[in-house]
Amino acid sequence: MLKKLWLMAFALALVITILPSIVSAQSYGWGYKKGSNNQPPEVGEYGKILEENGGYYMDNSGDKVIYLTFDNGYEAGHTEYILDVLKEKEVPATFFVTGHYVRSQPDLIKRMVKEGHILGNHSDSHGDFTKMSKAEIKKELSDLDQEVAAITDLKKLQYVRPPRGTFNAQTIQWSNELGYTHVFWSLAFVDWHKDKEKGWKSAYQEVMKQIHPGAVILLHTVSKDNAEAVPYFIDDLRKQGYQFKSLDDLVMKNTIPKPLFGL
Repeated sequence: MLKKLWLMAFALALVITILPSIVSAQSYGWGYKKGSNNQPPEVGEYGKILEENGGYYMDNSGDKVIYLTFDNGYEAGHTEYILDVLKEKEVPATFFVTGHYVRSQPDLIKRMVKEGHILGNHSDSHGDFTKMSKAEIKKELSDLDQEVAAITDLKKLQYVRPPRGTFNAQTIQWSNELGYTHVFWSLAFVDWHKDKEKGWKSAYQEVMKQIHPGAVILLHTVSKDNAEAVPYFIDDLRKQGYQFKSLDDLVMKNTIPKPLFGL
């Protein structure tokens, strides 16, 4: 009888020990039902996971602000033009970069920083965080930080965007504990196939039909369509009353307590 009770207790302890790792092993790909008519997308439970772990995908204030972000895995010759446009129009952006991009394009990295843009951490090797331990995620992020620190005065990047948008509650929590803030997006489209470009008007229309107050826009810099569409949607969204802000503004807005009503 004692032996049976001992075995039952051991089995229960084993379940309690293993269960968290099983739950955390679940993997999600960031996705949502696209919004229209100036309405944000429906993200379902994903939004709750982010909120509980200090992540962002949009600005919920209702303000007509936009946060422009780019993912840079490799260079296709369009980023310099995008930077020219952003400088001319005084628009801040965040560039989520990989180790390959930092090593192969140091001059563009330096220019992004010099011109006041934010660099985000897209990991060193663009691997799947949900298949990594906390120590492995830490290495992916810190290795990228060190690559950037070697050519700029930035010691650590604050914002992280997981490769392929793959995540779970555990990976977001771990990244948070390591000092990083997850930033996903609320507006995006398939724009990374260089052999399927449709012209700048197609990219422009994708942005305009999904736009909503507080949008975090994700674009890939490998797309010529995106690069050529940037000046057009910047101008037209400004005509609609939108302002372009940096991710720092978004985080500060959610960090600094709002004044008490009537004071």
